[in-house]
Amino acid sequence: MTPFTTSAELDLASRIRLVVTRLARRLRQQADLAGVSPTQIAALSTIERSGPMTLGALAKVEQVAPPTITAAVDRLKDQGLVKRQVDAIDRRVVRVEVTVAGRKLLDKSRSRKNAYLERRLRDLSSADRATLERAAQILEGVIE
Repeated sequence: MTPFTTSAELDLASRIRLVVTRLARRLRQQADLAGVSPTQIAALSTIERSGPMTLGALAKVEQVAPPTITAAVDRLKDQGLVKRQVDAIDRRVVRVEVTVAGRKLLDKSRSRKNAYLERRLRDLSSADRATLERAAQILEGVIE
């Protein structure tokens, strides 16, 4: 592959970026969880996936400023979706972890998003669904 990018490659990159952005926005809208912002859902998902973590580590993963993540976690804690745990060895270290209520909220959010996509995929031909299956595999490879 040459170091030069063709107009077609730039166009494809732009189209993929736009459709992925729009799809992500639609999926966020489908969650429609009153009182929980997209930032809070993202933080909650990261904590669930990574396990108990410090606010500094969470801010780094989410690529936001520490005050932003502190505010988001405070709201999650107030809603009973996360809890803070003091480290048994170093009492200065505090980690946040997802509560049972937080896991239920994430399950509900994911179910709504999956249902939205499933309804749209149902109307596609089997050939189009197969094409999307292959595209999903390719995109997974691109981001890994």
